[in-house]
Amino acid sequence: MKIGINGMGRIGKLSVWNHVAKRHFSEIVVNVGREVGQGLSDLLQTLEKDSTFGHLGVWLHGYRGGRVIENMDETAGTATLDGIPVRFLRSHRNPKDIQWHHHGVALVVDCTGVFMDPAAAANVAGGALRGHLEAGATKVILSAPFKIKNKGQPMPEDTLTMVMGINDADFDPSRHTLVSSASCTTTCLAFMMKPLLDHFGTGRLLSASMVTVHAATPSQKVLDSVPKAGATDLRKTRSVMNNIILTTTGAANTLRLVLPEMARIGFMAESVRIPTSTGSLIVLNVNLQSDGRESHIDREDILDVYRRAAHGIYASWMEFSEEQNVSSDIIGFPRKAAIIEARETHTRTGFITIDPQRLAASGIDASTLRHQQPLEIPVTQATIFGWYDNELGSYANLLGDLTIRVAQTMV
Repeated sequence: MKIGINGMGRIGKLSVWNHVAKRHFSEIVVNVGREVGQGLSDLLQTLEKDSTFGHLGVWLHGYRGGRVIENMDETAGTATLDGIPVRFLRSHRNPKDIQWHHHGVALVVDCTGVFMDPAAAANVAGGALRGHLEAGATKVILSAPFKIKNKGQPMPEDTLTMVMGINDADFDPSRHTLVSSASCTTTCLAFMMKPLLDHFGTGRLLSASMVTVHAATPSQKVLDSVPKAGATDLRKTRSVMNNIILTTTGAANTLRLVLPEMARIGFMAESVRIPTSTGSLIVLNVNLQSDGRESHIDREDILDVYRRAAHGIYASWMEFSEEQNVSSDIIGFPRKAAIIEARETHTRTGFITIDPQRLAASGIDASTLRHQQPLEIPVTQATIFGWYDNELGSYANLLGDLTIRVAQTMV
């Protein structure tokens, strides 16, 4: 079976690397949509070398690895990468014009970051995700969260937002045509929240908040630039090399699509961009209804939840680390969506005092409590740190796993 990849930005390029390593597909067809440099040789050099992850051959085979690109054919736009045939299409940007059917491609991963609206018609001006279906694909995976432009329009019934290892059992090949692989932050966050939900349930999880300390992305500017007309966030045009930049994340909304039970928990998500090329960190704070005054949730309880998860059902995608890590340590860390930083996890238990009279003032029937003393409810706040390689090690790897999962239902 062949795989189609649309776009060769950061995730598109690293998805090619990932699928060359996984060796599941017989051929990879990459739509670049335009000429690159002086021809195919320049395109292959761009694919082979990476400022963050080094040379493809070394990444695949270690220090013994040499050049793995062979059999280049400029006219046909083909080459082999470590023995895997790869075809490069350089003519069309609009998904409906790519001619996937002509190249025998039924499964396409769109990595452009442009076509994110699953409700847009295939023939909409400028192109749409559904254009891949018109061009011959039967399943399309988006390497980003869905984003419907018409805010009042519901999510189409043939779509699913999926994180491999979390809710891939929800995938129904007879129903789902467009699949979103969420985002790098949502992927890590899902593996941080799911063990807590499994252990404590939504009844004891009172609220949660997170901040992702996130590496730079290509959408940011190397040097300060003038904002476009109508821009509301001036910080997006400031130099990523010189600043810590406050920004936003849609991880909270996307997480609810992956873990619907999160809709019952108050949750906030924020993002801070920092001047590194990859390697990000989620700082997660959760408030849990604890046990009595003498017996309450502590640090070891939280660590035990993650320790068992990382060595149990989530072992393929979660790492429990008691080492003293820094961000560069997790760059390219193999096959892990989240690396729990056990050393820095900590808890604090306090008591919320509730006056029964205030309950009545809020419209809650507190008649049986009216003459009692104020209630004291123990609440434990836990702070948990989770590392993730937002490019290759975490996101591109799980996107590859998800792609193979979908492909296996198409055979």
